[in-house]
Amino acid sequence: MTSQIVLKVSGASKRFGGVQALSEVGLSIERGQVYGLIGPNGAGKTTFFNVITGLYTPDGGSFELGGQAYRPEAVHQVARAGIARTFQNIRLFAEMTALENVMVGRHVRTQAGLLGAVLRTKACRAEEAAIAARAQELLDYVGIGRYAEFKARTLSYGDQRRLEIARALATDPQLIALDEPAAGMNASEKVVLRELIDRIRKDGRTILLIEHDVKLVMGLCDRVTVLDYGKQIAEGTPYDVQRNEKVIEAYLGAGHKNH
Repeated sequence: MTSQIVLKVSGASKRFGGVQALSEVGLSIERGQVYGLIGPNGAGKTTFFNVITGLYTPDGGSFELGGQAYRPEAVHQVARAGIARTFQNIRLFAEMTALENVMVGRHVRTQAGLLGAVLRTKACRAEEAAIAARAQELLDYVGIGRYAEFKARTLSYGDQRRLEIARALATDPQLIALDEPAAGMNASEKVVLRELIDRIRKDGRTILLIEHDVKLVMGLCDRVTVLDYGKQIAEGTPYDVQRNEKVIEAYLGAGHKNH
């Protein structure tokens, strides 16, 4: 039987010079959940997110994806293991079309190999056609199918965010990790984003969400972990977390640096 725990992290630690950015942080995300990671500025949530997704190598901790241990030592290794991520600062191929951007994500799962691509074998051409078709499906799914042939840089900010999510979905991930997806969005764009995340969840995907918009997190997530100064101060349902005194103190207390 497949494990219902998609991602399990225990004792994750990370130090930068003299600063202990993460101290023994963990979480457990079940299949089909939207799981929120929040905290004041400088709390360590971005560091934790970057450790999980292979951008930073942890100093300690154990990491399991779908019941299998994985080493978060490089982004491409983590992507192959089954975690796809977006970035707070949009990282699209600006001069490529929306369709091509999603096709790039899909190539993580391709079979033909370099020789097939060079020789343009029949199998390679068939696979490329299938990749393009799947990329178009995903653009339609996130609501920007009509922009398939538009260069990524010409899309609106909100549509670029949705394009990033389509590219992440193209890797067929076990877990989609969204880094501040609502950053810079206006109110109507946030509504569209929330509907899309809800749809992805209803279709059986599992999502880890790091987000400054606490209202969005509390309205969308099944469970939430709260970090403060690199330590886990609360974990539970949005209802429980919002009433946790340590959380209230962390968000209302003074002395947090912006970094």
